[in-house]
Amino acid sequence: MPDTLIAPELFLRDEHLAVPHGFFTRLGGVSPAPFDSLNGSLSSVDAPENITENRSRIARTLGVQPARFLGLKQTHSAIVHTIRSDTPLWPTGRGPEGDALVTDCPEIGISTITADCGPLLLSSGDGHIVGAAHAGWRGAVGGVIEAVISAMKAIGAEDIHATVGPCIGGSVYETGPDMYDAVCTQDPERGPLFFRTAPRDGHFLFDLSGYCSARLRAAGAITVSSLNVDTLTDQRFFSHRRRTLAGGGHIGHQVSAIRPR
Repeated sequence: MPDTLIAPELFLRDEHLAVPHGFFTRLGGVSPAPFDSLNGSLSSVDAPENITENRSRIARTLGVQPARFLGLKQTHSAIVHTIRSDTPLWPTGRGPEGDALVTDCPEIGISTITADCGPLLLSSGDGHIVGAAHAGWRGAVGGVIEAVISAMKAIGAEDIHATVGPCIGGSVYETGPDMYDAVCTQDPERGPLFFRTAPRDGHFLFDLSGYCSARLRAAGAITVSSLNVDTLTDQRFFSHRRRTLAGGGHIGHQVSAIRPR
């Protein structure tokens, strides 16, 4: 199959990130339903050759070779892996468990997959160091945001900009009291600020993007922006919540990716 790039109109960018990057949608790939079509999940039951082609298209669009396009086995942790010039690469592109990647190698692309959680892309001011993190509420409360910024600073990043990509919106992310209690117990200062009462008794609406943005600023990001795109209501994106409301079944995951200059 010839090299295929993802058309610019099929992924989102943030003008504040002055490095090659993209918040890719579910469009522009080869996977059939229900993974249609740019499913990037290495753990999906989608055909492996489809996932390989989809990720190859994303890698080439980012300007890196597919063999140098990396992801992790995401577990809602605060584990960060830093990739330097002497770091052995993972043969399949899928690394060990973890939820954030950092690199200063311009020939390396790093990625995160989501389907309602918050994809975070970060860059140093000079564009020479970048990070990508998967921040659902568990990871955000558990410290993945602070961990990825700390890892970037450890290899010299200054003036960090961070962008929160498409994730489930605060007007539709309904949660139960168990999640409210978990977030507010672990983060009693900030947690309550990002919940409001839901129409259904005993439930709450959670602003994941706003919460991630607040923690990014507190962790030392100089500027923070959010695309404010809701994956539940925007059909361009995969959504676990939409899948659940529709009765379940398999689903794909979109990719957000970045590389240094």
